[in-house]
Amino acid sequence: MSITRKLSAKKQRALEILIRLKRLYPEAPCTLNYETPVQLLVATILSAQCTDERVNQVTPELFRRFPDAAALAAADPLDLETLVRSTGFYRNKAKNIRAACYLIQTEFNGQVPKLMEDLLKLPGVARKTANVVLAHAYGIHAGVTVDTHVKRLTQRLGLTKHTDPIHIERDLIKLLPQPDWENWSIRIIYHGRAVCNARNPACDRCLLADLCPSADPNKVDIAALQPPLLTAPQI
Repeated sequence: MSITRKLSAKKQRALEILIRLKRLYPEAPCTLNYETPVQLLVATILSAQCTDERVNQVTPELFRRFPDAAALAAADPLDLETLVRSTGFYRNKAKNIRAACYLIQTEFNGQVPKLMEDLLKLPGVARKTANVVLAHAYGIHAGVTVDTHVKRLTQRLGLTKHTDPIHIERDLIKLLPQPDWENWSIRIIYHGRAVCNARNPACDRCLLADLCPSADPNKVDIAALQPPLLTAPQI
């Protein structure tokens, strides 16, 4: 089989997976609470190695005291560390938030930039954070967000052989329509939490099982599968 045919077959499978994910999780909002692009940027930085649920518990008081880039850039480091301590790696996160907001104030006129290359200049911001901010704050789909769930499920589904997030993102960009790049990631995350558990995936009730080369044949009876009543899990 030629490389082109292999890519075409994989792309068709990716599109079918996307269709089914949309049926399973018709609503795919960002699960972080925010009101402005700066607040989304800060919340996304805090979400590294932390649940969105925990971040959403921390940000109301954080944003009450420091609502914008100017206030965050001028925040006392110890105050900031105290407020974000429960999200883990709090010293580094507080340092990056202050530094990123200072750069936003001094280099970008107080506005979170809308270009990937500019966002990547901000301390604490890699492509994952930049993709989230661009998609949800500005409606710009510059890439595919790759977190641990997206990495794990993309590999299990046979859509990439890579382990590096940048190479995984490149593979997914080739397979998926650009308007669906970000919501693909959110739906994959929902599915990873609800069905495709890291240690014990529920292949017996997974509506992607017939498309998944990693599905456990001892668990799966494709003909017997019924659409599960799934909703986006509470996080």
